[in-house]
Amino acid sequence: MIYGYIGLGNLGGHLAASLLKAGFAVVVHDRHKHLSERLVAEGATWADSPEEMARQCDAVITCLPSPSVSDQVLNQLLSDLRPGSTWIEMSTLSRDEILRLAAVAARHGVRVMELPVTGGVHLAAHGKITMLAGGDKDLFETHLPALEAMGHKIFHMGTLGNAAIIKVITNMLAFIHLKACSEALMLARRGGLDLGQAWHAIKASSGNSFVHETEGALILNGSYDVAFNIDLALKDLGFAMAFGREFGVPLDLAGVTQQTYVAAKAAYGGNAESPMIAKLLEDLLKTDLRAPGFPARLE
Repeated sequence: MIYGYIGLGNLGGHLAASLLKAGFAVVVHDRHKHLSERLVAEGATWADSPEEMARQCDAVITCLPSPSVSDQVLNQLLSDLRPGSTWIEMSTLSRDEILRLAAVAARHGVRVMELPVTGGVHLAAHGKITMLAGGDKDLFETHLPALEAMGHKIFHMGTLGNAAIIKVITNMLAFIHLKACSEALMLARRGGLDLGQAWHAIKASSGNSFVHETEGALILNGSYDVAFNIDLALKDLGFAMAFGREFGVPLDLAGVTQQTYVAAKAAYGGNAESPMIAKLLEDLLKTDLRAPGFPARLE
């Protein structure tokens, strides 16, 4: 089976590389051609356009920054994808958007599986990212070898649209944890504690979280560089709040966290790294959260 991969940024480049390492034939495309150079050197084939890719592949994977880009790229693919082909969408879309796009694809005989991922770019680089699949079970089983090449823990969440919901839930929790982590570190700093020692103590405590271990370390370094920006966080929190309204669930913590990200965007811009919500506290209190020995990026 020949896979196409469109979207070779922070996340997609690593996932396409994992497919290659596992021996899959991979065709790649990105609007920034230079992002493909490493992959082409490792054996991938370059396609000049989504249409050209569609003519070569049995399945096309997309990892794109917004629903509007996903919509645009799918429409380009559908002009040339053969009936019976598969579109695997790894971008974070709303449930309604993935269902709408799947209906468009179905009219061209193309089947769809959603495959958002979670865990961070550093895990994708090592083939250890978690994958959340939604779609028909037989389609999931057909592409499972490719999923296993890219990820470590793989969950089939059921029908199309279900993965969109769980992905938004996991991101919502991560953003809430990040706000809590920022406040906890500031309490330790203003309380006169050694921040590095406080970070280790929290890591060994009942208050620990994945976010504390990863993004908390980047805050203490001062890089905040998690390769995920504030605009993307606000997009996902918007999805979460919409689900809260639809399902009748009050999301108090998510709402407060969303407002913190709105303030961070006003202060630093939408392209700023999402852990920079901690810098809001640092700037407000004129107190930094630096500690020696913490990494600038996650490995």
